[in-house]
Amino acid sequence: MASRQEVSAWRPPVPGIVEVFHAHFTEHAYPMHVHDAWTLLIVDDGAVRYDLDRHERSTPHGTVSLLPPRVPHNGSPATARGFRKRVLYLDSTQLDESFIGPAVDRPDLTDPLLRDRIGRLHTALAHPGETLEAESHLALVGERLRAHLRPRTTAGDAGRGPGVARDLRDLLDERVIEGTALAEAASELHVHPAHLVRTFSTAFGIAPHQYVTSRRVDLARSLLLDGRPPSEVATAVGFYDQSHLTRHFRRFLGTTPGRYTRTARSRS
Repeated sequence: MASRQEVSAWRPPVPGIVEVFHAHFTEHAYPMHVHDAWTLLIVDDGAVRYDLDRHERSTPHGTVSLLPPRVPHNGSPATARGFRKRVLYLDSTQLDESFIGPAVDRPDLTDPLLRDRIGRLHTALAHPGETLEAESHLALVGERLRAHLRPRTTAGDAGRGPGVARDLRDLLDERVIEGTALAEAASELHVHPAHLVRTFSTAFGIAPHQYVTSRRVDLARSLLLDGRPPSEVATAVGFYDQSHLTRHFRRFLGTTPGRYTRTARSRS
């Protein structure tokens, strides 16, 4: 097999994530190195063999690997076809130094729900304008990682479910166009971001980012029927750009904003 290397990296506008890194290597081997950030790794094809704290490790199919900051590690293909991986580098707001020891002892986690949430987070990060969705996924990912490394209770948030969910809905309604960061909302409502996401989803059967998106699509429909062009409507209701509006409009209504407008005009 010819040597192959594909790499993409970017810094998303999501607090807590230092870098997103996607790569496909067939032969490349990383030498021993360290990072200042936490390395959250999932492998989509093949496998990676690595050394961490003088112990040989690997990434079996379906696992999540969490490598702590400033602990040397390397990495090389463990299969003939190499490996395809997706990595998030997280800062200390997600995991502080108290978790380094447990992560060194058990860096590979078998947790299908965690892996699925990380995959959803990567998908959100790949689309400009999905910041609230990415923040929501990140809050749940961080909560689950901390539970693996050191189980903690959240008794302080217990019993505030319906009330805090309604408070968040009111906040989202007030700022549906300009949007609000999850951390900002959590700070104003005095609860942890992960608790806020779980409580809202349980109370209303929809995640906060889905609620905001549906409200924006609804507003877009009204403006489109008023005759305003999709490019103008997109930013007027809070979407990143026209393609951002189109993607969600099609998902909700099965058609594009342009076709929706033309259909309405043909009936007038």
